[in-house]
Amino acid sequence: MSIDVAAAKSGFLSRLKAGLSRSANALADNLTGLFARRRLDAQTVAELEEALVRADVGNIRAGNIAAAVAKGRYDTEISEAELRSVLAGEVATLLKPVELPLHIDATIKPFVILVAGVNGTGKTTTIGKLARRLRKQDLSVLLAAGDTFRAAAIEQLQIWGARTGAEVFARTLGADAAGVAFDAFARARRDRADVLLIDTAGRLQNKAGLMAELGKIVRVLKKLDPDAPHSVLLVLDATTGQNAISQVEAFREAVPLTGLVMTKLDGTAKGGILIALADRFGLPVPFIGVGEGEEDLQVFRAAAFADALTGAA
Repeated sequence: MSIDVAAAKSGFLSRLKAGLSRSANALADNLTGLFARRRLDAQTVAELEEALVRADVGNIRAGNIAAAVAKGRYDTEISEAELRSVLAGEVATLLKPVELPLHIDATIKPFVILVAGVNGTGKTTTIGKLARRLRKQDLSVLLAAGDTFRAAAIEQLQIWGARTGAEVFARTLGADAAGVAFDAFARARRDRADVLLIDTAGRLQNKAGLMAELGKIVRVLKKLDPDAPHSVLLVLDATTGQNAISQVEAFREAVPLTGLVMTKLDGTAKGGILIALADRFGLPVPFIGVGEGEEDLQVFRAAAFADALTGAA
């Protein structure tokens, strides 16, 4: 491994560990009694399950993880380091199936990515950071300002466009979002852009009208390409905990979700919600957000996440 690659890997792990520190510290606090006893007895296993529930892993999955940790080790001595390592291994096994990167098919121009989410999840910022990643791969990117409800969203996207060297397609405030998406697609196709990233208005999952509009955007895109959008990412705020589950359920009824992006993991002790989402939906998690910086939108790696979450790293 070269020095540069080693440094990049070290930087990634340190940012991930720092970003998940609240979740890891909360889990550690809940496991204090286990570490003190050093024996994996019935009470220890019950407390481990309870600690995982408090981390928003979910009742059933928490019980399964605790049972898996105890299997073959019941009523035996176990050190804190070993317990963290075993726990991390079980979490990594659960998360590995959703460790699927965002694949941009180079034969499709433009490759259309629709990004959705409720208000306040960091959706537009995530689009900007994703555009930065794609531009670093020498891909040409067109950003479509489909959140036509907020002038601030359009301005924010234009700032990201200037920062990343991506072109921005925007209409006036209040313009029809589906029309913006359609025209942006036509522009991206004309210009042979590699990727079209479409922002959408933040919407509550219980607002039928706004959810219907999201479905309309998809239908309009299909008029230009029956396979579009080629990727539909739902941005979720980790601080909402279990509420993220109802958001996924509502959005996947409106649009064909292909992946989840979990943001604000650095601002919560509820990092375990990602385990609950993976277990329930099995949707790919191409990226996670562990901070405000441009480098803090990271490719999701199950083992590294599990180590950071459990303090095994």
